[in-house]
Amino acid sequence: MDDDAALELLRTLTVEPVGVLTQASNLTLLVDLADAQGEPSGHRAVYKPVKGERPLHDFPPASLARREVAAYLLSRAGGFDLVPPTVLCDGPLGPGSVQWWVEQDPDRLADPAAGLVDVVVPEDLPEGWCPVVQAEDEHGRALVVAHADHPDLRSMAVLDLVLNNADRKAAHLTRDTQDRLRGFDHGVSLHTEDKLRTVLWGFADEPVAPEDLARLEALQVALDDADGPLATGLRTLLSGVEREALAARVRRLREDATFPAPPTDRYPLPWPLW
Repeated sequence: MDDDAALELLRTLTVEPVGVLTQASNLTLLVDLADAQGEPSGHRAVYKPVKGERPLHDFPPASLARREVAAYLLSRAGGFDLVPPTVLCDGPLGPGSVQWWVEQDPDRLADPAAGLVDVVVPEDLPEGWCPVVQAEDEHGRALVVAHADHPDLRSMAVLDLVLNNADRKAAHLTRDTQDRLRGFDHGVSLHTEDKLRTVLWGFADEPVAPEDLARLEALQVALDDADGPLATGLRTLLSGVEREALAARVRRLREDATFPAPPTDRYPLPWPLW
């Protein structure tokens, strides 16, 4: 199903919880999308009620669901199309975000990162892969965390820079049954301070691809249109200073046209990495 059709279903159908995703740090429910009579449509989504958000010392309370929706709007407006359709709704546990469920091929379910991020011994590092961090196993054997060098993954890294994503774990990446790269769990994004924590630092100091620079230009145009759909939508989701910081990140990234190096004054990786 294309994203426009999925978005329409999210906006018009109701959510019926069928399970809890227990590995999530905040309350996250798997839901059926049902019609007005409660009949399942055959489609599923992920519902994150605001009341289930764990308080964070550095993010405003009850704001993570809005950031999930803002991440989708930015991904779409720039033509990245990497975040599954996401909306705000008033579900059975109150207001929250609802994101289209990413269907995956069964043989891919055993690998949460869809083969895009891995831990290997240095001599087994696949050709063309980008090392991120060195490590050791419990026996002192050298290991390296690395990710693939793929245009889609570079686009995801650019979007994470825009979002100031504080939690790009390997398991927050996957490919759907149409082989589209998808990223999710963007609740801890769009802070005014530099919070980027990601497993995709392997692109550091490399140039941003022309197609991603074009996406950044489209995104800046959309942000600068004060009466346009993106700017209008973000006013209901982010504070004024957060929107200003977002616009500044986009401008700076376009001007630099280069992936930044990891910061040295704070820990730059998510924890855990998966």
